[in-house]
Amino acid sequence: MTSPDLRIPADILPADGRFGSGPSKIPGGRLEALAATGHTLMGTSHRQPPVKQLVQRVRAGLSELFTLPDGYEVVLGNGGSVAFFDLMSFAVIRERSQHAVFGEFGAKFAKAARAPWLDEPTVLRAEPGGRVLPRPEDGVDVYAVTHNETSTGVMAPVERVPGDALMVVDATSAAGGLPLDAAQSDIYFFAPQKSFASDGGLWIALMSPAAISRAEEIAAGDRYIPSFFGLTEAIKQSRLGQTVNTPAVATLYLMAEQIDWMLAGGGLNGMVARTAASAAALYDWAEASTYAAPFVPDPAHRSLVVGTIELDGAIDRVPVMDVLRANGIVDVDAYRGIGTNQLRIAMYPAVDSADVEALTACIDWVVDRL
Repeated sequence: MTSPDLRIPADILPADGRFGSGPSKIPGGRLEALAATGHTLMGTSHRQPPVKQLVQRVRAGLSELFTLPDGYEVVLGNGGSVAFFDLMSFAVIRERSQHAVFGEFGAKFAKAARAPWLDEPTVLRAEPGGRVLPRPEDGVDVYAVTHNETSTGVMAPVERVPGDALMVVDATSAAGGLPLDAAQSDIYFFAPQKSFASDGGLWIALMSPAAISRAEEIAAGDRYIPSFFGLTEAIKQSRLGQTVNTPAVATLYLMAEQIDWMLAGGGLNGMVARTAASAAALYDWAEASTYAAPFVPDPAHRSLVVGTIELDGAIDRVPVMDVLRANGIVDVDAYRGIGTNQLRIAMYPAVDSADVEALTACIDWVVDRL
């Protein structure tokens, strides 16, 4: 019998075997609900009331979910979080930024800030599995940090650095699953395909009055800003319930449904309780295991939404993943280049902690037989 032919007993399998770190699990019934909208949304101009109302539904829901302070606005645009990295270099960084880098996405953010019209950014680095935080520095007008590093499974606090510089947070895999005091950031940006159980292609930013003012200041200057990276236009159109360019309407609908579910489930505190329960199930198992261990050594740095587990070198993770996939447990592979023999498990709010517990039992079952 080859390894993929191993059949895990049905009574220990998770009810839902999707643990991908993005695109993530979309709860049952959502696609059917989208289909039930018929011609109301799909194939309708994004300048018309049905889609504009959907955009406003997303904006209002996020404002409530994150308890936004007075003056903060929800802004949407096309392109996803990586596009927002480049947008920052055109529309937000005045002269120089500082970046706390402890994974692949923080590194991409820092690279985007090395634009020729900006001063060389300061880059503070930690090895994969470690963490570094921003620190006060003269001449910096943007501090950039990743709330949750999707590649390594490290989370960081969102806390302002003293001074007048803007605090900009890449929250792509964190938003909706980690605690947040929105007043501690000026731009908290993310995408729909993680905690919001939708598809990719959009960026969403929670922006403070100071951040909006900065965008307006730079747009009024002589810097060339491509229209795709025009943040002030995105702000203007968002206020009207629109995006600058045509959005993926299905993505907006799925996100809006997830936001409603999150609010009904206790809001952000309720969602953090869900991710914390899943994280406890995963890390407690790994700590007790004879062949697995958390990749992130400091328990306080271990993510509640993306767990990374390093397997003993005597165990080849590839056949383990092959058996899991053959049994309907999918997308637990590590981010490329992170760890040496690693599994990566998403624990976004839509994932039930009972399924994480079942996953660990299934991994034990497979390893015992391989």
